[in-house]
Amino acid sequence: MRPTASLTLVCAAALAAGTLTACGGGGGAGDENTVRIAFHKETDTKVTFRDDYLKRVAREFEKANPGKKARLVPIQAPQQDYYTKIQQMMRSPRTAPDLVYEDTFLINSDIKSGSLRPLDDRLARWDAWKQFEPAAKRAATGADGRTYGVPDGTDTRGLWFNKKLFHKAGLPADWRPRSWHELLEAARTLKKKLPGVVPLNVYAGKGAGEATAMQGFEMLLYGTGEDPLYDPGAKKWVKGGKGFRDSLEFLDTVRREKLGPDASQVVDPNVTTDVATQLLPQGKLAIALDGSWLSQHWIETSGGKPWPKWRETMGLAPMPTQHGQAPGEVSMSGGWTWSIPRRSQNPDLAWKMIRTLQARKNAVEWCVRGSQVAVRRDVAEDRRYLTSTPGIAFFTARVARTHYRPALPVYPQVSTALTEATEAVATGAASPEAAAEEYDEALEGITDGATVTR
Repeated sequence: MRPTASLTLVCAAALAAGTLTACGGGGGAGDENTVRIAFHKETDTKVTFRDDYLKRVAREFEKANPGKKARLVPIQAPQQDYYTKIQQMMRSPRTAPDLVYEDTFLINSDIKSGSLRPLDDRLARWDAWKQFEPAAKRAATGADGRTYGVPDGTDTRGLWFNKKLFHKAGLPADWRPRSWHELLEAARTLKKKLPGVVPLNVYAGKGAGEATAMQGFEMLLYGTGEDPLYDPGAKKWVKGGKGFRDSLEFLDTVRREKLGPDASQVVDPNVTTDVATQLLPQGKLAIALDGSWLSQHWIETSGGKPWPKWRETMGLAPMPTQHGQAPGEVSMSGGWTWSIPRRSQNPDLAWKMIRTLQARKNAVEWCVRGSQVAVRRDVAEDRRYLTSTPGIAFFTARVARTHYRPALPVYPQVSTALTEATEAVATGAASPEAAAEEYDEALEGITDGATVTR
């Protein structure tokens, strides 16, 4: 069903460039019997949990729909490049997939560009839609109030830490920092006691894209006060005030005191994969501010870096607010949706595929395989889900206090401006004050002056 690895790469590149209508054994755009499913494939070819799951569901779909085919179009690329490629593919009926895996980070900009179809009429007739949490539904809702995707899971974030390294450094196995100061103090102790180990990783390079904006900088920023990025009351974006500069100062402290990776690692676009598949499993990194999905890389059957001992090695702690102020911790949530491009040639078949993907047993299967936090109540109550992996209860508990990115079309541009500011500080190219000023200037242009100063 899926082309070989080499053909897949050629196929994805050609589709993105708009030069190919079919790959492999037929079933190109316009084939009324084939649903074409575009999704992100990890750059590490050993990471197969998403491929394996989709192959399984595709077989189920074909069995239930005789004469119909589900054709997978994996796009193997760094995440930022994946976003670009699917946007290119959706521009033309010749190349548009019938179903696309959309990061909620981009869904509103893709709605604004006219790339996606609203699904409200279909959702109104689908009983399972009642099981989805309201916050997850909002993540797939456009400014027009219509829904453009079906979420398959969400995520939360926190501090992963190596308990064995902590023991060597004299730090507790039940570590739970109450403020940024306590987090930095732990990193300083690790640096002093364990030469050669990177004490703390907070994503801060442009190459990591949204990982830097969301699970790096915003995990700091949202710990400084209420609505620090966008003011929903004023309907304006918040300029880089005290909380913004304090967050940059935290990154500058990590750089100056050499508490994080060196500059070459900070700017490496593969840093997110390296953290999961090399630095943590090899005991070269002690603390990682990262997401709930991290363990998917370590699963023995489909992870890129099978690591059976991670269950006894890794601990988890909430990310604290700046000074420990209420509610005491911070998390950010995002997630992905299955969406139907406006130029899909087979929207009815694509909808059938969404319903197959989100059959309850398949939804449970995906959350277990992908280390996803459930967005359906019936999945969240499932015993297999609740016992699927160490940490699932921890990350599910973070949902009650999590934050969501502003669901506005200009957010991707704001995100880019955030990553530019963080990289400038994390590499020593600019001071926190200068980087904040550059951000303010960029924000004015991005939002047409819809900004507020605090």
